[in-house]
Amino acid sequence: MNDLLKQLNIETKHIDLYLQALTHTSYAHENQTDHNERLEFLGDAVIELMMSTYLFTHDQSNQGVLTKRRAQAVREEALVLYAQKMDLESKMRLGNGEQIAKPSMIADAFEAFFGALYMDQGFDKTYEIFNKVVIPHLNLVEHIKDYKTQLQEFIQLERKSLSYKTVKVGGPSHRPIFKSEVFLENSIMLGTGQGSSTKEAEQNAAKEALSKVVKERSL
Repeated sequence: MNDLLKQLNIETKHIDLYLQALTHTSYAHENQTDHNERLEFLGDAVIELMMSTYLFTHDQSNQGVLTKRRAQAVREEALVLYAQKMDLESKMRLGNGEQIAKPSMIADAFEAFFGALYMDQGFDKTYEIFNKVVIPHLNLVEHIKDYKTQLQEFIQLERKSLSYKTVKVGGPSHRPIFKSEVFLENSIMLGTGQGSSTKEAEQNAAKEALSKVVKERSL
């Protein structure tokens, strides 16, 4: 962790905050320490604000285009890319049952890291680091297709259709969990997924379905 902070030119007296940002709930439960979910909540908003600020300043497009570009630049696949460029995954603290970090965990840790950074350093320093670790990779993000798009393109080769359905909403009211299913031709369920929004749940359902259909076609 010290190496990462030094690389980013961050001087802090609150290194525990950054360690917490990279602590998954599985590790926290096993070791009776704080996990990163609250910092993830904050970091999600911080990253969206940073990206909005950057696009507003450097892109003269209209609101609709800016909104689309922001969504593309802060989706899970993009956050994972930024985190990998920082080698953030190697610094994550996972429980014994989570030896390999899932993409969603890496994205969550990236958000939590920026939540910690904002709490520790404030807006200006956080925006400086955002420009250093995110902006140089925006051109790569433009070529990343989300799971729903990849699945749609795959299924269209067979001239068939897809549909999504939210089948369950659970969890506390302040942090709901949505469950979605994706169907082929409105009848064959290809995958299920959960998330903190219907959009995230549908992406995860598409991810499972894509893995399944690609595997079946390769047999």
